[in-house]
This record gives sequence, structure tokens and C-alpha cells, in this order.
Amino acid sequence: MVQPDEVARFSRMPEGQYFDRKSARIKPEDAVRHVIAFANASGGQLVIGIEDDGTVTGFRRENAKPIESFEQLSITLCAPAPVMQARRIPCVNAAGEDDVALVLDVAPSSNHVVEKRLGGDVYLREADKSVRLNREQVRALEYDKGQLCFEDEPVRGGADINDVDHEFLARYKRVIGAENMGDERLLEARDFLRGGQLTNAGVILFAADPMRFLPSAWVRVLRVDGTELRTGRNLNITKDVEFSGPLVNVVERAGALIEALLRDFQVLDDNVRFKTVSEYPRFAWFEGLVNAVAHRDYSLQGDYTRVMIFDDRMEITSPGTLPNRVTLENMRTTRFARNPKICHVLTSFEMVRELNEGVHRMYEEMDELGLPAPEFSEPSGMVVKLVLRNDIVRRVPYVGANDIVSRDGSHQSDNRDFTDVERMALDIVARDGKVITRTLAQQASVSTKTAFNALDSLAGRGLLAWHGSSRRDPRQYYSAK
Repeated sequence: MVQPDEVARFSRMPEGQYFDRKSARIKPEDAVRHVIAFANASGGQLVIGIEDDGTVTGFRRENAKPIESFEQLSITLCAPAPVMQARRIPCVNAAGEDDVALVLDVAPSSNHVVEKRLGGDVYLREADKSVRLNREQVRALEYDKGQLCFEDEPVRGGADINDVDHEFLARYKRVIGAENMGDERLLEARDFLRGGQLTNAGVILFAADPMRFLPSAWVRVLRVDGTELRTGRNLNITKDVEFSGPLVNVVERAGALIEALLRDFQVLDDNVRFKTVSEYPRFAWFEGLVNAVAHRDYSLQGDYTRVMIFDDRMEITSPGTLPNRVTLENMRTTRFARNPKICHVLTSFEMVRELNEGVHRMYEEMDELGLPAPEFSEPSGMVVKLVLRNDIVRRVPYVGANDIVSRDGSHQSDNRDFTDVERMALDIVARDGKVITRTLAQQASVSTKTAFNALDSLAGRGLLAWHGSSRRDPRQYYSAK
């Protein structure tokens, strides 16, 4: 039997994060779990009248439930009612009869957790399953939806004004022009202190020791020797520093260490002249660090923000998923702050931009240095990871096989044949900043005359600069021009 195109597609489509199908014999009270799960996640489609194996059975089948009961279930069985559109599509059922299937298009709920009206059960779509959440998971979802705000709740353990880093608070007061306000009055006015107790945001931003109350509120920066992390006797971590304290101080100190750990490269530009470029554009990695601490889910305990610097890449990992309606697909154009009060303070120190503005510029900055685009992912469904790659294979050595890497990262033929000795000379200058005839002769295994001729040729073509008082000067050398 020939099915309409849409029905045929639904019968073949694999069930997953955004799609499910069920027999019309399912009870609406059971089908509603999938509607709730889609609404609490990123939306999706539920088709009633097609079996799990793709058989089209429609609503004329024996024991099928009334189609109207499914069309109204968002209103009758959900609280609050999610946005859902129901439409009937014609089909031919397995018995060869004209029939219909029902398509329920469920929109994501951006500001409320949707639950089952009777019993209060909450479901969330995870791959091809609609999973019932426990109490702790529901609370985390309420934070994510903005229905509850973790940063506004009093911190567990009871922190007060005595736990504040008053030196940093004085600095904040100077930044916002509130030097004449008392400490408690300012924190209360900014809603960081309620009834004498610091909120979670107040602790993260102003406590001298946030980890005393929120053990995961810290940042770890690691430098790894190589491209993969090894353990045990082969452990290859060369730097491992932990940062805690008021969040602005943490960002500044972690940023200073990251900058110190990064390398500069001597590269040839479009005019075949050497220039110094950073391993990564500062804006890209600093924005990645700030986003990781500003938009992370602080309600999740047991994990922390980390920066890992490998030979070929930098990885910045932040606990929690992307906030609310932000997805991997729309993050360059969609704005949402999970922690608006934390973001506001970081903005006062000119650290935070709108999420989409900063991410968009990260792409531009990487592109301008001829580097691969930033890579965002949610590898475990519990963290957001940013990977920046430094394209080190093309940068070290940057010159090779008569090719020059241009500013946009593409290989362009130089059309001038470099000899092996000349290429080695350019590599030495890129690595050491200068080269002398004797060094080139030794490393290229050629005579000093051959080495001298190669250097003299490069200087004559404007690629190297000669330094010395005369051709007999024993201290003469060549450098990038």
C-alpha cells in the first residue's frame, strides 16, 4: 500500500531526541509523559497511530483511544500547559483502510518546568527515552528554566558579612562609584545579602573562601606536555594551579597564568616577512574562560571549571549544560544568562559581553589568525566544552616544501624555489630569532661557503636582515626582517 509522503517518512524515521511515535491504543495518561519530556527539553514531535516498529495502524484499530483525548492532553493532563499543535494527517492503515494519524508538535517550555497534572511527575527527553526525574533533578531543571534562581537562594551553611573579602568589596565599590555606601547596605541593595545571610551569588562573588560553602566554586588550570593526558608514572602535567576566592580575582589570576603559559610563533606573513603571533587570540580564550565561570551551573556540585592547555589545543570545560534556550546550533545568535547577577558584576569589571556577541567574535578572532573555528560541545550532557586549536602542525615549522601559510590560513605557493639550506635557515630564524653562518653550516651539514651563500641570497631577496660591522665581523648574524 502507498502511504502519503509524510506518513511514510514518520514510519521510517528513527526515534530520538526530537521524535517518537506510539500506537493509538496507548492511554493518553501514558502518552503525556512524552509530551512533557519534549516540553522540558528542546521540543519535539509525537506521532500517534504508528507503532514503534513503523507499522501504520491509525485510529480505526480495535481498542484505539479517541483521537480527541490526545488532541487535548496538553491542557487536560499537563501543568502548566505547554504550547502544542495537533494536526491529523490522512493515511492507509495496516488493514488497507483509509485512516488518520495524529501529529503533536510540542514547543520547548523556556520558563517553566512542565509536570503531570495528577501526581506531579516530571519527565525529560534524553535521546530516544522520556525519563522520569527525581526531586534533585527536577530542582536542577527549575534552575535551568529560570523558575528558580540558584544565585538568589541563601547559601547552605549560613555565610554572613564576616565571610566577605572586604578588600575586594572595596574595589567593587570603587568600580561602581559607591565608595560612600556601607558594606552591608551595598550587598543588601544589590540583593547579595538577605536577612543577614549571603546568597549563593554573594558567596561566589564576594566571599574570601567560597569553597567553604560551595566546594565546586573554583577554577583549575593545567599545562599538559603533549597532545594527550597520561596518568601514573607517565603523568605529563607540567603545571597545575587551583584558583579560588572572589570570582573576579579568580578570573584575573587564572587569566594571567594562561597568558604566561601560551607561546608566541614567528611566522611568515603575506609579504613573506616574519611576524610574531600569539598561540591563540587573547579575546578567544579569555572570553571562553569568562563564559565558563559566568554561565556555569553552580547548583551542580562535584565538578569545577577547568582549563587544560595541550601542545595542539586548549580545552575549557564548564559544569552544566548550555543555559535555557541556548543550543549548540543557535549560540551565536541567542542571548540568555543563567546567572544574571554574577554576569552583572563581571560586566562592571568589563569582563562579560552578551553571550552571543562574545561567541561570535571568538569565531572572527580565530579566523583572523588563520586558526580553526572554536568547537563547542556537550560531551556528557552535563558539561559544556570549548576547544581552541592552535594549528601547530602548520606553525612549527611554519615554512616548508616551498609553501607559505598566508594570513587566512591557506597554503600559497611562493613561486621562488627555496633550497633545502635556505628553508633550514628560515626555520632556524623562526625558532631562535636569528642565525649565524657556522650554525647553519653545522645543522645543514654543508660548507660554511654554501651556508653563507644561502643566507646572503635570503638577505638579497629581503627575507632576512644582515647585522654586522663588516663581512669579517665575527659577531655578524641574520634575523627576520
